[in-house]
Amino acid sequence: MTTGAVQPKLIIHGGAGSSLKDKGGLEAVRGSLHTIIEEVYGILMQGASATEAVVRGCKLLEDEPRFNAGTGSVLQSDGQIRMSAALMDGTLQRFSGTINVSRVKNPIDLALFLQNSPDRVLSDFGSAELLRELQLPIHNPLTDKRLQEWMEERKDNFSRSMANVVAESSGRGTIGVVVLDHEGKIAAGTSTGGKGFERIGRVSDSAMPAGNYANSKAGISCTGIGEDIIDECLAARIVVRVTDGLSLMNAFERSFTEAERNKRDFGAIGIDATGAIAWGKTCEVILCAYHTGDRIGDALEMSPEMGVGIA
Repeated sequence: MTTGAVQPKLIIHGGAGSSLKDKGGLEAVRGSLHTIIEEVYGILMQGASATEAVVRGCKLLEDEPRFNAGTGSVLQSDGQIRMSAALMDGTLQRFSGTINVSRVKNPIDLALFLQNSPDRVLSDFGSAELLRELQLPIHNPLTDKRLQEWMEERKDNFSRSMANVVAESSGRGTIGVVVLDHEGKIAAGTSTGGKGFERIGRVSDSAMPAGNYANSKAGISCTGIGEDIIDECLAARIVVRVTDGLSLMNAFERSFTEAERNKRDFGAIGIDATGAIAWGKTCEVILCAYHTGDRIGDALEMSPEMGVGIA
């Protein structure tokens, strides 16, 4: 990093929810998040751009089976995996994404390619065709754990009407990365396997500006119940508030106070152009970790009540 450059900042998340038990426990999750933080921050210190660092972080999180994105994604109501991802370059204020794509290892790779496409958000059929054009290897993201979860869920809900097509669980799994690089540029990326057992064709907030948004002032990645995130238009709302003059912390506090009043269930992470790092949640747990430039920290032991934190 050259003298006089901005100190890079980084925050990541591996989802939100009510417990760490199904992820292997506190120390297992902390170990995974901190290892990824160290690798991504390492390339930032070598001069990687915000977009490059976001994509690297998302790929590492997608490749970690304990998180619901890429390998380890949950199954939908018909037993298929369909993943969504988005990338936003804050300097260009350019959003790209893929919706309900299958048989790819890293959905964020498609979002990256689409940054320079005239058609920047593709759904399932378009994404499948893009996979063929890019000649990316076919990958099966299914894990034994996710298959077992689906089988148990299907068994428990078999008597429900339309059990093969309706959403029957409230998964909150998502991964996300927000970066401020050495040039002061911001980018955000978010990827998910969905909420599990959802109706076929359901679209996640992760592929919308509601769940992933950035400009030159701030970047936000969301996690939690996608429909709640969409209803609040959470990522864009926080970024707009920062752009209009609120501090990142105040923008989070106002947005999450409103969300709590509306009984929403989600979390978010963010960075602004000053280097402030923030996170917030209305759920019990947000699986996030960050690098301030001086130290690595996380919010894994944050109080289960609604709250906002800053580093």
